[in-house]
Amino acid sequence: MEQRVSLITLGVEDMDRAAAFYEALGWGRVEAQEGIVVFDLIGQALALYPRADLARDMGLEPSELGTGGATLANNVRTKAEVSEVVEQARAAGARVLKEPHDVFWGGHIAYFADLDGHVWEVAHNPFSPLSPEGAFRWSGYAE
Repeated sequence: MEQRVSLITLGVEDMDRAAAFYEALGWGRVEAQEGIVVFDLIGQALALYPRADLARDMGLEPSELGTGGATLANNVRTKAEVSEVVEQARAAGARVLKEPHDVFWGGHIAYFADLDGHVWEVAHNPFSPLSPEGAFRWSGYAE
């Protein structure tokens, strides 16, 4: 398997509500098959899919999906952008789990949960500058 994530699919209870949340963050949908909402990202895509259908596709009951101990991260260019994104998410209905704060390793982060409980980390990592298009890699891009 090549070392990449191509598509992140989030199981959601209400497709219209979930899509409106991500659109309120400023994301734009792309054309997709009926029954799925897709947002192209830098190098991958985020899909919203009915939770019950996702469970069925895996041969599971919806209750077996759980929420897991994972976060989706959105790295930003500046410390101030962490607060800007958190406020945008709050206005869209997100539950802020941890307000923006400095962390021991020198970054600045915050956490919020979307309307279905998917946890997002918003981070400024001064040691990993983003590419001009906003792509992230652990070792950063030369400025």
